[in-house]
Amino acid sequence: MAERRWAWAEVDLAAVGRNVRALKALTREGTRFMAVVKADGYGHGAVQVAGAALEAGADRLGVATLEEAAKLRQAGVTAPIQVLSEPPAAAAGFAVRHGLVCGLYSRDFALALSKAASAAQTTAVFHLKVNTGMNRIGVEADGAADFLESLRGLPGIAMEGVYTHFATADTPGDWEFERQVERFSAAVGEMRRRKIDPGIVHAANSPATILHPETHLDMVRCGIALYGLHPAESTRGRVDLVPVMAVKARVTQVRRIGMGEGVSYGLTYHAGAPTTIATLPLGYADGVRRGLSNEARVLIGGTVCRQVGRICMDQLMVEVPRGLAVAVGDEAVLVGRQGDAELPMDAQAQALSTINYEIACGYGIRLERRYSRETG
Repeated sequence: MAERRWAWAEVDLAAVGRNVRALKALTREGTRFMAVVKADGYGHGAVQVAGAALEAGADRLGVATLEEAAKLRQAGVTAPIQVLSEPPAAAAGFAVRHGLVCGLYSRDFALALSKAASAAQTTAVFHLKVNTGMNRIGVEADGAADFLESLRGLPGIAMEGVYTHFATADTPGDWEFERQVERFSAAVGEMRRRKIDPGIVHAANSPATILHPETHLDMVRCGIALYGLHPAESTRGRVDLVPVMAVKARVTQVRRIGMGEGVSYGLTYHAGAPTTIATLPLGYADGVRRGLSNEARVLIGGTVCRQVGRICMDQLMVEVPRGLAVAVGDEAVLVGRQGDAELPMDAQAQALSTINYEIACGYGIRLERRYSRETG
């Protein structure tokens, strides 16, 4: 099929599988593996990534919203899908109809889920979310067992698991991480003391999966690492991850400008000498952050080129180094490898003082995704 636009993202599903296997190899046999595919698979495509992850050995999927879960169900995914945050009580029926495992931490939602499941003559399973110090969502750790006692006798619902989320698992030696581990362990221990079966106990996100094997428990939940991106500098060298996404475009125009001439809105760049400028047809509407203006780098012909001028909504411009021949239709790489050169997504994150999670999610906005299975 003829290209309709000269800008796209390439997603290597074989790399997803390789990353799943590498992460699972860190865990003991029998430890369940949740592949987190929220935010449309961190911009990579939730349906496609989910399929590759399940094929590679993931046991279930994690999402943030009911709509994300429903999209997977509509695509034919039958594996357990866990909504990691508690949905609104009014949406309990939707969760039951789609057979979803919901996070739960309020009596209102428990009552609504019980009512919806009973009406459907089924049992809805949930995982209790415990707040151990992240202070975002969840029942308080020291009251978790009491909360579960208050749900005794509610028809149509059953607890399948208990979980928490770490705030500083990527910081080696952090005492607050240790405090969260202790609080969670105490909460689960109290449940068992009261003869409440906690079911699947899970806490480890990507950094904890890589750095803290003592937190693997019954299941690990991997998000960013699934996509071949390290959650922190501390995890590098601990596991071999393969980046899944590349962002590419083709040159749409090449022009020569004179010394002193400017480029793009506000003319924030002026040529210090006669210069060749190449235009690429993607911009901040595609996830190329405007804050990277005059800072981003692009590969053309295996050569690192400087992006110049303000990044526009749909286009950006590149300064072509002297001696490099560039023509309309030539391939350019914003994220990924070209020849022996590579531009990692982390470089953009560092330039923006943010994290690679945000950069990856941003590229899911408008770019066509082209799927392949290239990495063994």
